[in-house]
Amino acid sequence: MAKSGSSKRWLQRHVSDPYVRGAQQEGYRSRAAYKLLEIDAKDRLLAPGQVVVDLGAAPGSWAQVIATRVQPGGRVIAVDLLDLEPIPGVEFVRGDFRQAEVLARVDELLRGSKVDLVVSDLAPNLTGVAASDQSRSLHLCDLALEFARSRLKLRGAVLVKAFQGVGYVEFLAEMRSVFGAVVSRKPQASRGESAEMYLLGKGMKRQD
Repeated sequence: MAKSGSSKRWLQRHVSDPYVRGAQQEGYRSRAAYKLLEIDAKDRLLAPGQVVVDLGAAPGSWAQVIATRVQPGGRVIAVDLLDLEPIPGVEFVRGDFRQAEVLARVDELLRGSKVDLVVSDLAPNLTGVAASDQSRSLHLCDLALEFARSRLKLRGAVLVKAFQGVGYVEFLAEMRSVFGAVVSRKPQASRGESAEMYLLGKGMKRQD
């Protein structure tokens, strides 16, 4: 079957993408690694000894980056609905983090420890209906923030992917109610036409 014009354009862009080539050469599982690398270089998120939870981890490029930067002494717990090929230094929980039994497995691995950083590169399976996709995306953001609020150390941080659109401003306001400092980041590795934005909350406020 002949490929459609859009498929050909996607393939051409994918093959010529410097971040795709870089990921292949450096052994990262996807080009998304460079988004986290750029944010970390700017904001100094990762440090040896940290405990980090990676929500929506598959295929594992963020977990790869994190695992190398929290050693010695750090831990990485990755969670995803999809399977994840093993990564040295990463403990994996397969399942939907919205489900109580999955959260219980994560908490069991944490063994009562609080978390330094929660990262979420979660995105819903897109339907093509913009309003529905945006609503589902922001729901995942809300859930990731709620997960972080109950497990982060005081002064902990969260990095979450959100899409600009209806509800984005309200979610940003919610982030600001939880963290002392909130900034937005659009890494160069993020495609220019994408509405994705990474919101970084630092210094979790005391929750009354």
